Amino acid sequence: MVNTRKQRRASRRSRNAGKALAIRAWARRHGYSFFSSLGALVRSPLGTMMTVVVLGIALALPLGLWVGLKNIQQVNPATEDFSSISVFLNSGTDTVAATQLAAAIQNWPEVDKVTSLSPEDALTDFRENSGFAAAVDALTENPLPWVLEIQLLEAAVGTAAESKTQFKQQLDKLLIRLQELPGVEFAQYDLKWLERLHALMDLGTSIGRLLALLFGFAVIFVVGNTIRLDIHNRKEEIEVMSLVGATEAFIRRPFLYTGFWYGLFGGMVAVILVSISLALIRSPLDRLLLSYQSEFELITPGFSGSLLVLLTGGVLGLLGAALAVRRHLQNLNPT
Repeated sequence: MVNTRKQRRASRRSRNAGKALAIRAWARRHGYSFFSSLGALVRSPLGTMMTVVVLGIALALPLGLWVGLKNIQQVNPATEDFSSISVFLNSGTDTVAATQLAAAIQNWPEVDKVTSLSPEDALTDFRENSGFAAAVDALTENPLPWVLEIQLLEAAVGTAAESKTQFKQQLDKLLIRLQELPGVEFAQYDLKWLERLHALMDLGTSIGRLLALLFGFAVIFVVGNTIRLDIHNRKEEIEVMSLVGATEAFIRRPFLYTGFWYGLFGGMVAVILVSISLALIRSPLDRLLLSYQSEFELITPGFSGSLLVLLTGGVLGLLGAALAVRRHLQNLNPT
């Protein structure tokens, strides 16, 4: 019984030692292929750089679009920007009628203040700020109507913070009431541009996903073609290795790691290109978006985004290499 237990323990130790040796051998083989493939790329810097730059540009386009959309999505103006409604009166409305209508709207419970803008004041403002003073002076009559600027109460505007849909519904109902008033040509609020902007961002998101898919395939094909040429150039070496007993896995492994390095470096170039582009457009982009928001922080790929791009590039490169190796190594039949 004692001898049986000792034999079992010795057998377990032997199996564990065998597993440890197998793991160490596996790690040595992969470590050698991992760094030797990197050394092969370093030894041909020009060809490596050209391939990596092409991959970097392919990965930078969807990454740049994604970063751009993330920055545009920060355009979420405060609700007070939508608390004003413009009411345009019929052409020919006199001062008395406009004043009476403004006073009537002022008594509505959701209205805070009504400001009247006469056609003369509107034309003067347009002449001073539009840069078309000569064209304005050439007019024989004033084409602008009376405009009533309606400022809503904070209680009515506060609904937007809770539900934009509910807020929009209330504005639509208020617009209908205003347009039914006598002497009103039409009324509008400034939320339409934001709705169009959100629709464009949704479209941009869909386009970004499509571009990411297409350029992902482009990375796979570029890496696959590069590995194919590498296999062709090393055909005699591969045949000799096969003749001396090298396994298919041993032959395939350096090419797979080469594809991984191509994709990884391509992702690195993509992150650098996007970061440089953001640095160049930071100032004009700040000026544009600050017109909608008092504070704005430019979104960059960051550490997590950059890491994701690097890993994605590496995986795509590995996949392209795997496809090329699987297809073209089968065509090598050493004799």
